[in-house]
Amino acid sequence: MAPSVVNDVSKTQLTAEEPEHCPGPESEQAGKDDACDGCANQDICSSQIPKGPDPDMPLITKKLGMIDHKVLVLSGKGGVGKSTFTSMLSWALAADEDLEVGAMDLDICGPSLPRMLGAEGESVHQSNSGWSPVYVADNLGMMSISFMLPDEDSAVIWRGAKKNGLIKQFLKDVNWGEHLDYLVVDTPPGTSDEHLSVSTYMKESGIDGALIVTTPQEVSLLDVRKEIDFCRKADIKILGLVENMSGFVCPNCKGESKIFKPTTGGGEQLCKDLNIPFLGSVPLDPRIGQACDAGVSFFEEYADSPAATAILDVVDALRDQIEISLDKLKISS
Repeated sequence: MAPSVVNDVSKTQLTAEEPEHCPGPESEQAGKDDACDGCANQDICSSQIPKGPDPDMPLITKKLGMIDHKVLVLSGKGGVGKSTFTSMLSWALAADEDLEVGAMDLDICGPSLPRMLGAEGESVHQSNSGWSPVYVADNLGMMSISFMLPDEDSAVIWRGAKKNGLIKQFLKDVNWGEHLDYLVVDTPPGTSDEHLSVSTYMKESGIDGALIVTTPQEVSLLDVRKEIDFCRKADIKILGLVENMSGFVCPNCKGESKIFKPTTGGGEQLCKDLNIPFLGSVPLDPRIGQACDAGVSFFEEYADSPAATAILDVVDALRDQIEISLDKLKISS
């Protein structure tokens, strides 16, 4: 039987209809937000605000302590191929049979990883040890809200508080086994409640860092700068930036042409300007979309593609950055 979604979020009884822009009775801003002024529910919501430290934090920290490396995949805006890259990063890491890899889909309103990893239509099962992830390979498991929806067309229409409750359950209740080498976390675009929640809940256990995905054009780089600023303010190390869709590679002749031509130097120049690592560029290949739609590994199907080589180079550079961070941590301690 599949677990109920966010079954630990309190059911506050309100005496009046919630006003427009209500933050929600479970929100940290409940009773304090501007929208709460004059609301008949203000005193009720204020009394629901939890006092003292979050009692779930020790459980989350203990659970995440069994994971060696935790990587957030971020983007400033949608449509840059963040989830696509997350799926390929997961496949690439899992190609090493000595690694145990987990993929967590926190794009709650637009979960797409199950389709890309070939797990569409699966369901999550609950036991005494927690929620069991869906395994798409012997060493690659994943968790997504998509597994808990009645059908694939169901919309998730939630306020931030309920999203935060689900994120907490994913981090606290998912049973990844005795040991996990990598947890790759796919986040929604931008800097929203989900980003604040995951960074807060994972902070004590340690986040290796963030991988930021962009495309070459300036309209994408504008939002990426905000994502970089978020990481710095949230004290999340930036492992590096990857420029996706940097050109088009013809599957037949292998010729490459620029589709989104950079006007300000693209991702590489941005990295130089902001002093962050540039992990590489990944060209467009129409077969990437085909592999994601079919839920198969792009590397296994099209190993000859220049895009496959570029992605694997990015993965190697990412793992190098993680090792560099660990070495600095050891020296400082």
